[in-house]
Amino acid sequence: MARPPAVTRDRFLGGWAKPASSQDLDPAVAASGSAAGPPVPSDGSERIAVFPGRSFAGGTHAETRRRFPLRLLSFVGVVGLPLALAAFYYFSVAADQYVAEFRFALRSVEPVRNEASAIFQGSVASSPIGIDSYAIVQYLASRDIVDDLSKTIDLREMFSRPEADWLVRLQLPVSIEELVRYWKNQVDAFFDATNGTIVVRARAFTPEDAFKLAQGVLASSERLVNDLSARARRDTLRNSEKEVRRAERRMKTALVRLREFRDREGIIDPRKTADATQALAGRVRDELIRTDTELSTLKHYMRADAPSVRMLETRVQSLQAQRRSVESEVTDTEKSRSEVLSRAMGLYEHLESERTFAEKAYQHALESLDRSRMNADRQQVYIAGFVQPSLPEESLYPRRLRSFGVVFVLCFAVWGIGGITRKSMPDHL
Repeated sequence: MARPPAVTRDRFLGGWAKPASSQDLDPAVAASGSAAGPPVPSDGSERIAVFPGRSFAGGTHAETRRRFPLRLLSFVGVVGLPLALAAFYYFSVAADQYVAEFRFALRSVEPVRNEASAIFQGSVASSPIGIDSYAIVQYLASRDIVDDLSKTIDLREMFSRPEADWLVRLQLPVSIEELVRYWKNQVDAFFDATNGTIVVRARAFTPEDAFKLAQGVLASSERLVNDLSARARRDTLRNSEKEVRRAERRMKTALVRLREFRDREGIIDPRKTADATQALAGRVRDELIRTDTELSTLKHYMRADAPSVRMLETRVQSLQAQRRSVESEVTDTEKSRSEVLSRAMGLYEHLESERTFAEKAYQHALESLDRSRMNADRQQVYIAGFVQPSLPEESLYPRRLRSFGVVFVLCFAVWGIGGITRKSMPDHL
C-alpha cells in the first residue's frame, strides 16, 4: 500500500502546504546543521511529520522570561513600595493616641409612659428621653460644644502637641470650621437606642489630655441637660402663670358684669326675689279666697248695702288688684324688660353661670400653677453616669498591625486586578 504524504508544519498548525524541498530552503539555512529540514515521518506508523532540530516551546519560554521582570517591577511598585511606606509610617512615625471612654444615660424623675409600638420594638428612641439623648449626641458633634470647651480648654494647643506626628497633628493656625471638622474625628458620640445609653470616646495624644477632654465633654453634656430641663420647667411655669392670668381676667369680667346688672336692675338675686314674690302672691291669693268666702257668707243673711258687705267687697277688690300687681312683676309681657322679673332672672342666670364657670376655671388654673411650681422645684431630666472617665494607660490608636494588613490587602488586590485586566485586554481587542 502506498504511504500517505508527509504532513508539513502548516498542516500541523491547521492548514495545508506543499512539502518543502531542498531547493526551496535558504542556502544559509541549508548549510547550517541545525536548520530545520523537510518534514520526515518518524517511523512507518506515524502520519505526523516533524521538523528535525526545531522546538515549538522555545518562543514561549523566551516570552515568559521577558514578562517576568515586568511583573516583578509592577509588584514592587504597586505592592512593595506602598507597604514599605506604610510600615515606615505606622511603626516609626505614627504617634500614639489615647482614648478615654465614658457612658451615661438620661433619666427622668417622673416615670416615662412609653407607647405600645416602642414596647414591641424594644426601643426608647421615640420617647422624650430618647429625643433628648439624640439632641445630646448632635450637640457633641456641633460647634457649640467646641465654643463651650474653648473657654476652659485650649483645644488648638491640645490637638497640635509635638507628641503628635505631622500627618494627624492639627496644623496651626486653623479656623473654627477646620477645628470643628478635626473635633469630629477626635470625639465620637453614639446613642444606643436599644438600652438608652450614650457612649462617648475622646482621643488625644497624651493620657492626661484624653482624660481632661473626656471630663470637659461630660461637664458640657450635663450643663446642656440641665439647661434643657430648666428651660422646660420655665416654659411650663410660664404657661401656667399665663393661664392663671387669663382665668383671673375672665372671672373679674364676669363679676363686673354681674355687679352692673345688680346696679341697673336694683336686684341682688332675682331668684330669691322671685321666690319671695311667689310667696307673697300665694299669701294674697289665700287672703283673697278667705275674704271672698266671708263676703259670700254675709250676703246670705245681710243686705247688699250693709256696711260689712261693702267693706268686704272693697277688701276683695283690693286683694285682686294686689294679686295682679304681684303676678305682673314676674310674668307680665306688657312691661319693659327692666320691670319684668322673669326676663331679669334669665339674664342673671346667664351672668351667674359665667361667673361660676370663670371661678372654676380660675381654681383649676391655680391648682395647675401649684403643680407646675412643685415640678419646677425638682429637676425633671438628669444625667446618670455609670461609666466615668478614667486616665488611660495604653494607647489604642493607631492600630498598626491592622492598618498594615489593610494596606497590604488593598495593594495586592489592586495589583492582582491590574494583572488580570492586562491579560484580558488582547482577548477583547
